[in-house]
Amino acid sequence: MHDLRQLRHFVALAEHCNFARAAEAVNLSQPALTRSLQALERSLDCQLLDRSPRGGVNLTEHGRLVLRYAQRLLASDQELKNAVSQLSNLESGELHVGAGAYPSAGLVPRALGRLLARHPRIRLFLQVDNRLQLRDHLLGNRLELYVADVREVIDDPQLAITLLHNYPIVIFCRARHPVLQQGTPEAGELGRYPLAATHIPVKESIILSQLNDHHPPLSVQCDNFLALHRLVCESDALGLAPWDVIAEDVHAGRLAVLPLPKERLDFSTAYGVVSRRGQSLSPAAAALKEIILEADEQTHRQLYR
Repeated sequence: MHDLRQLRHFVALAEHCNFARAAEAVNLSQPALTRSLQALERSLDCQLLDRSPRGGVNLTEHGRLVLRYAQRLLASDQELKNAVSQLSNLESGELHVGAGAYPSAGLVPRALGRLLARHPRIRLFLQVDNRLQLRDHLLGNRLELYVADVREVIDDPQLAITLLHNYPIVIFCRARHPVLQQGTPEAGELGRYPLAATHIPVKESIILSQLNDHHPPLSVQCDNFLALHRLVCESDALGLAPWDVIAEDVHAGRLAVLPLPKERLDFSTAYGVVSRRGQSLSPAAAALKEIILEADEQTHRQLYR
């Protein structure tokens, strides 16, 4: 068995493609990282990287092969550590999870809060990112699971996906926004105001372009929903979000939903809990997944009772 530290150092180099950044990521000096890589190359009797004078690196054919096996070994090592450290009633260990912009604004924090209430000694690390980056983090063994829109990865054979409830996508604005005085606004009226949202798939982008007569339709794109929410509350910008995320603000009178007929804006979320296919969850991750499903069901009942 090769030294897992050397494999971890090699994976960091493959991810960062730069000695300085990789050394910082694994808390080593650059000379120490170089020695670690050289030792791994000697033990495997092959060259793993092509080096550039400025510290950049590219994987050789051998390097690409070794990277695949190294990632599997490191994933197994982390799985073993998690299982052992959390075996005793989830009273220790750590859990790395991810969330997309919208789930991170409601469902996931609620679920994490409940997990900590039941198991306060677990250390949680939450990564908020767009859905495609979250997939990369998961497959790179930096996350155990994540919650996000899954329509672009639903057929990915490397992923295990548990679907959650869907919610309609709505366009919202601050209370007393001038657009609310127009009844059902036409495309020309909507086009007068900036539209803000997270990254949206191509199909939905086309629908929105027809809705506000802008190509592309978004004036502001940001994967931090709290920033988008604040922007809409303090300007005449319009926001795009799932109903479950803004329902509380609408009921409290802080936000309003534009009265658009369904045929003009007819798409919804596709939330799912995503983990690696064929890799068992740690007890903490399994407990969190169960809580997420419970919280999702409770939210759906509250919004549609």
